Amino acid sequence: MQKETKKIEYKLLPTVDSPDDLKKLDDTELHNLASELRQYIIETVQKTGGHLAPSLGVVELTIALHYVLNTPEDKLVWDVGHQAYGHKILTGRREAIKHIRQYGGISGFCKIYESEYDTFGAGHASTSISAALGMAVARDLRKSNERVVAVIGDGALTGGMAFEGLNNVCNIKGQFLVILNDNEMSISRNVGSLRQYLTRIITNPRYLNFKNQVWNSLALLPKGSSAIRKFGRKVMESLKNFIAPGILFEEFGFRYFGPVDGHDLNQLIATLRNIKDLKYPVLLHVVTQKGRGLASAENDPTKYHGIGPQKVEASDKKQNIKPFLAAFGRIACEMAEVKKDLLFISAAMCDGTGLVEFRSKFPERFFDVGIAEEHAVTYAGGLCVSGYRPVVAIYSTFLQRAFDQMIHDVALQKLPVIFVMDRAGLVGEDGPTHHGTFDLGYASMIPNMIVAAPRTGNELRDLLYTAYLQDKNPFVIRYPKDTCVEFDENRKPKKLTVGEWDMVHQGSDIAIISVGVMTNAAEKALPMLEKDRIYPTLVHARFVKPIDEKVFGQIAKTHKTVVTVEENSLRGGFGNYLSSYASGHHYDVKIFSHGIPDEFIEHGTREILLQKVGLDAEGIARTVRNIMHR
Repeated sequence: MQKETKKIEYKLLPTVDSPDDLKKLDDTELHNLASELRQYIIETVQKTGGHLAPSLGVVELTIALHYVLNTPEDKLVWDVGHQAYGHKILTGRREAIKHIRQYGGISGFCKIYESEYDTFGAGHASTSISAALGMAVARDLRKSNERVVAVIGDGALTGGMAFEGLNNVCNIKGQFLVILNDNEMSISRNVGSLRQYLTRIITNPRYLNFKNQVWNSLALLPKGSSAIRKFGRKVMESLKNFIAPGILFEEFGFRYFGPVDGHDLNQLIATLRNIKDLKYPVLLHVVTQKGRGLASAENDPTKYHGIGPQKVEASDKKQNIKPFLAAFGRIACEMAEVKKDLLFISAAMCDGTGLVEFRSKFPERFFDVGIAEEHAVTYAGGLCVSGYRPVVAIYSTFLQRAFDQMIHDVALQKLPVIFVMDRAGLVGEDGPTHHGTFDLGYASMIPNMIVAAPRTGNELRDLLYTAYLQDKNPFVIRYPKDTCVEFDENRKPKKLTVGEWDMVHQGSDIAIISVGVMTNAAEKALPMLEKDRIYPTLVHARFVKPIDEKVFGQIAKTHKTVVTVEENSLRGGFGNYLSSYASGHHYDVKIFSHGIPDEFIEHGTREILLQKVGLDAEGIARTVRNIMHR
């Protein structure tokens, strides 16, 4: 393990504004630049927050790629984008990165309209091979000669889409390079057969040694010994199947090279120079260390995968308030003690979904399937028909990938799979690729699906308990990346009536029907409205589907106007759903929807973004005032 990077003076980094500047440096200067780049990433990200460990792991690889390739003419496609901070710095965004992921600053991921060097946008994993394949085929169709390179991590390689791309490589007849960045990590440590497979490649040098010896020996033969050379190749192909783990990639149609030390800059540059112009698909296996150069990140790459910005002062008020994910993890352990058929499934997000304690206490009932959301959902369906009660814990934005499986493999069969969606709504600095702003829409449109959103930690417990007790329908529970109020660890769960809303405040004039934590914001808006002599009724729609027909019927008869408030896209969201219901039942009530507009919301702190879209208390009060003044 390396020691912490010592403080060094920035001599070379300020002179590099593009890859052209990089090419002017000699070997010694390139190595010094790597040290400066690594230190700059550490210093910057520790202030702004961001994906620290992934970017530290590919410093040398990033320098080597831009040194050898002719970017942006050559197309360099980064998977996910977690690791692209060094790439951004070397491509003219050295100063801009000081404001990365901040409101109005550059994105933490690659964006095609941010820089010509960002050839394809990324935020979700496993997309790079497919995108790069499209670019390579387009190149061949127009008969141009740019190189196409995709960089994908071993974690992203577990995603089904990555294998779909690998399977399609037969369409490439010219240059195409995939670099496998193998650091044994996605966010949590990687799992599964592919991880074991890559480990065998790294730890088994027999084939590589044998291969070198055979080809060196064949090279000594006379040039006319074609029959012997042909026989040698056949021997090589046969022996590969016994001692060469890299045969998997070669069966897909790649020529496999590696493994290569991803921190040996000289070896990386030499290897890339040798293979960059090969006129067939090539896979280069590069082994790196996530968090390289920062001892704390090397020791705990999961913790340092993504870090928050440097805090000026701590908030004593929030120290005892748990995030929703922590409350969920505690509730999962509580329920598992009693409900022996409860199983929990994560898609490479054990830490991110709060299930670390559960995994430790109930390892035989926890399943991390890797970055494979579609598989996770259908896998849960198989467990469900076999008598178990699976809970699928996945971020809202990632569960979008399994929309078909939610419909076809779960809801159509009325399987009572429980979906727990973290990161619902506006997540903050990760931006539009990670905002969970569509789940109320896509989940509610599925027949047989129950959709709920808690406003407190205690209500989260009640909803999970209720979801378990009903066994007729799939059940969605969604909550934001935020702290939860009112979480009593000693409180017993209670069964809720499915579809029942909560009357928070009885008023007149106008009714606010809010979803999940938006009820907390709406409640704070009430005193602001009372100053203007507006006295709304406030209803907490803990269930988005089914609708509480009794409560809504009463509201529709006693109020002329209803305002729905949701942290979800207004297109197809709760407001649209309620309006359609009211119209179908001929209720004479005007419904105004307040939520996230029909656009992708950029990155920034959650507080800033909620304020910008008017989903804080002041924004809700302002909306109600405007409606009342019409």
